[in-house]
Amino acid sequence: KPSKNLKIIKMDIRNLKKISFKGYDSIVHLANIANDPSSELNPNLSWEINVLATYQLLEKTIKDGVKNFIYASSGSVYGIKKEKRVTEDLLPYPLSIYNKTKMIAERVLLSFSKKINIKIIRPATVCGMSPRMRLDVSVNLLTIQALKKREIIIFGGQQKRPTIHINDLTDLFIFFLEKKVKNGIYNAGFENLSILDLGKKIQKIIDCKIKIKKTNDTRSYNLDSNKLLKTGFSPNYTIQDAINEIKFSF
Repeated sequence: KPSKNLKIIKMDIRNLKKISFKGYDSIVHLANIANDPSSELNPNLSWEINVLATYQLLEKTIKDGVKNFIYASSGSVYGIKKEKRVTEDLLPYPLSIYNKTKMIAERVLLSFSKKINIKIIRPATVCGMSPRMRLDVSVNLLTIQALKKREIIIFGGQQKRPTIHINDLTDLFIFFLEKKVKNGIYNAGFENLSILDLGKKIQKIIDCKIKIKKTNDTRSYNLDSNKLLKTGFSPNYTIQDAINEIKFSF
């Protein structure tokens, strides 16, 4: 449950000059054109919103005296990594327009780290029930397929997909608002399963078949979140929780 002092602002970036952040301690920036297909519909607009508007928002927060800026990036900036532990020290290798906008936005933010406290969270793929949940991400998508069609279609299967439950992610933002955490980049993903293993986990809970198809999507990485865990944050939810939530809600 968020603090009463937490306020959600929905705004048009074109009216940014009319909005005052004076008196606010922290900004959590969540707004982006999200996922690969959406970003590719209009690449120029994606760059304008995901990068340019982020820069404009940051400039405004610094001008108004805000002390902390928390940015929701994405673990997908790592692209393809063969390392067993993908830590924040490894260089990103973004493959799509969406991933590239996230990486550049990160670098823009970090270039202002002497003027404002910057904390960047790189979440894994989010799963679980929420009021506006996405049904195009691995756990949610495959679980819905199992429920509706009694069949899961898996493209490839060996790609690793790190995952975080939506409740853990929202708890993490509150944690960063309330606790003193060092500036920098933090991975946030606590279960690293291949797509095939994820399908088998769903199959144990929901009776369904698994069909495997070829794919050109080679993104695969094993997200290491030890840096985050050392801050004192602890996840409370799992992929299995997400599957059961969806099973009993649809």
